[in-house]
Parts: sequence; C-alpha cells; structure tokens
Amino acid sequence: MRKGMLSVAAVAVALLPALTACGDDSASSANSGTPTRIGVILPDSKTSARWETADRKYLQQAFDAAGVKADIQNAQGDKNAFQTLADQMITNGASVLVMTNLDSGTGKAVIQKAKSQGVTVIDYDRLTLGGGAQYYVSFDNVKVGNLLGEGVAKCLTDKKAVNPVVAYLNGGPTDNNATLLETGYDAVLKPHFDAGDYVKGPDQAVPGWNNADAGTIFEQMLTGQPNIGGVVAANDGLANAAIAVLKKQKLNGQVPVSGQDATVQGLQNVLAGDQCMTVYKAIEKEAAATAELAIALAKGQPGTSNGTVRDPEANADVPSVLLEPKPIYLDNIKDVLADGYVTKAELCAGEFVKLCADHGI
Repeated sequence: MRKGMLSVAAVAVALLPALTACGDDSASSANSGTPTRIGVILPDSKTSARWETADRKYLQQAFDAAGVKADIQNAQGDKNAFQTLADQMITNGASVLVMTNLDSGTGKAVIQKAKSQGVTVIDYDRLTLGGGAQYYVSFDNVKVGNLLGEGVAKCLTDKKAVNPVVAYLNGGPTDNNATLLETGYDAVLKPHFDAGDYVKGPDQAVPGWNNADAGTIFEQMLTGQPNIGGVVAANDGLANAAIAVLKKQKLNGQVPVSGQDATVQGLQNVLAGDQCMTVYKAIEKEAAATAELAIALAKGQPGTSNGTVRDPEANADVPSVLLEPKPIYLDNIKDVLADGYVTKAELCAGEFVKLCADHGI
C-alpha cells in the first residue's frame, strides 16, 4: 500500500500550483461551457465531528478557490438518503461524484449507477469494497492503525504496566477503514501478546461507529474483564465513550486509551490525561487532493495518483492518493493548532483554559 507514496508536504506543495492553475476556466466544461458540477456526499455528523467541521469546510474552500461549482451534502447516516442524494446529483449534471460510503453495499449500488451514467466516482476517505470506484483518496489507514498501537504501547511503557490486558474497540464492521486500522494496530501489538508482555483482551467492533453503542459495549467489556489496562479505540468518539465508562469507575487516566481524528474533544481528553494520544490527519490536505483530482476529471483530464490500494473483494488495485498521518501526544498538541485544524479558542475553553496555560498553549 505504501509503495510510491508521497509525503504530506510533497502532496501539499504539488497541489498548490494545480489548484491555482484552474482559474476561472475550471468553472465550465471544456465542451459545453456549462458550469462544472461535482457532487460530494459525506456520511453523517454523529460518528465524528470531522465531517461537518473539517471535511465540508475544506472541500468547499478548495472548490471555491478553483471557481468550481460543487454540491456538498450529508446523508446523516441514512442509506436511503445517501442513494437519493447520489441520484439527485447525477440528474443535476454532476460528472464526478465524491463519496464517503455508509457501507460497501450501499456504496457499491451508487457507484454502479453512477458509472452507468458516465459519472466518475472518487471514494473519499473510505474504500467501497467491490464498488469499482475509479479513484480513492485517503490516509494510509494501516499506518494510522500502527500509530494507534504504538501509542498505547508507549503509554503502557510510560506507566510501567505489568502484563496489562489490552482491549480493542474497533470501528464499524462494514467499514473497510476499520479493518485496515485493526490490521495496523494488531501488527504492532501482536508481538507483545505473543511474548507475554501484554494479554489480549476483548476485541469487538462498534456497529456504525456509534458512540453510544461503544459506551455500552465497553461497559460490558469492563464488567467481564475488570483488569483492562489499555484500550485501542479506533477513533476519538469511541475513545471518549470508553473514557466516560472509565470515569464512572475512577479509572480514567490510569488506563491508556488511543484515538484518532484529533477532534477538539479528543485533544481535550489528551490535555486532561484521560486519553493517551490521538492521530492527526491533515484533512485540509486530503480535501485539497480530492478537489484537485475531481476538478481534473470533471474537465476531462487524466487523474493522477501516488499509489494503489488493494480491493480484496474486487481483487483489484485502485489508483489512490494516500497521505501520511501524524501521532499527537500531550507534548505536540501545538502542531494541530499550528496547522489551523483546531483553534486555541475551541481547545482552551472552560475547564481547559488552565490546562492549556499549564502546558504552554
């Protein structure tokens, strides 16, 4: 998966002239002079705050900067709404469809219909298994998983934990990203299990990445195995659900919990010492890469990629643009603020004012 991958910095630099070069003429197709239309379907706003607070904003900014007309909608977790939005976008003249599927079944149906209408599809952030999208733009999710595993291992070492039980709170079972993430963190932690350093604890997926369900699932895990000493949570929302349960047992801060997405909540949990680390994915760069690719395709130009990702269901390699994630611990939270992904006002609010000051933020 990593073969030929560019660094985030290289991708970002490469995008700037491409977006600038689009100019006003990118707003019209090469043949008809009608506005270029790109449809974007985001999955929901409950499983992670990123979809509305980051992805929508950065995608819109990228399309606006290029003078391209785009329709960005959110399916809000509704599979029927997802398909309806896709139909509407195709009917309204979209020549490129950018989508983050709710599951591969729904995504596959949308992709097949789009392709039958001559519409090019970009899988955004999640690969639709067996779907046949022409392109995929995301972060290297196995690498994200590696960082989650390394984070928990580092924090267990810092705490001098002895034979800790490590639980997995995985993402949605129908999301290929969740599979890639677990592949990544299990690759890091399995040698520790095999060596007897750690004990493999409960390992369970959270349907639809639902945070409320995650709390119930983790509470059951902790009831069944009260000596859980570390938790690999597949994103910040799931991590926060586990932390809420740990707080009830006065175990928060004692049990390292990982997460990803560098949400405000996740970063605040890191500041408070309740979350070991999070993984920052520069979504502005992901959105910019997606916009550049979508604009080129909408103008009838060839798309470019920096690698491929294997679709095991289709037994095919999907041309991909893959970006590098970054681990965030207490000592480098400032990196997320420096990027403008989260503001100091958002992070250092209420009870976190003093914590920010204490840590020089």
